[in-house]
Parts: sequence; C-alpha cells; structure tokens
Amino acid sequence: METQYTVQYDRLDDEPLSVAVATAVATFSGIDVTELEPLHYAINADALERLFEPHADGLRSGGSVTFEYNNCLVTVTADGAITVESADRA
Repeated sequence: METQYTVQYDRLDDEPLSVAVATAVATFSGIDVTELEPLHYAINADALERLFEPHADGLRSGGSVTFEYNNCLVTVTADGAITVESADRA
C-alpha cells in the first residue's frame, strides 16, 4: 500500500470538496467510497467547503486543514491539493 496519496482538487469545479476528500480516502484505502463512514463524523463538511470556496475577489491563496478520517490523515490546502496518508504513521 502506498504511504501517501495526493490528488489535485479543482476549486472551480461543481464537485463538492467533501466528495473529492471521500474519493481520495477511498482510493488510498483501496475500498469503495460507500464503505467509508460519513465525512461529517470526522469534520464539519460544510465548514470545510466554506473554508476553501472561491471568494468574490478570487481564490484563497494560503492555508490548510488536517484531520483524521477513516484511519487516515487528510490534509487539504488552499491550492487544491488533497493529501491522504495512514494515521498510523503520524
């Protein structure tokens, strides 16, 4: 199993960030996304969306958030990177 998985999220796309996070975790874990516990058990998904959504004056240029989800550490950065690694390594 890979020790880290990173995917780029298009912040201007219609796909919610929460869906992209769940998909990245499922891919890293080698399971179907439907086998994951709901994301809101780990983090407030609405707050996550608002934190990185585009603003009237453009995209957020800095910042990140890291949280544990499905025995993984997930880091989302303002540039759209979603990085997943095993929480056991932390």
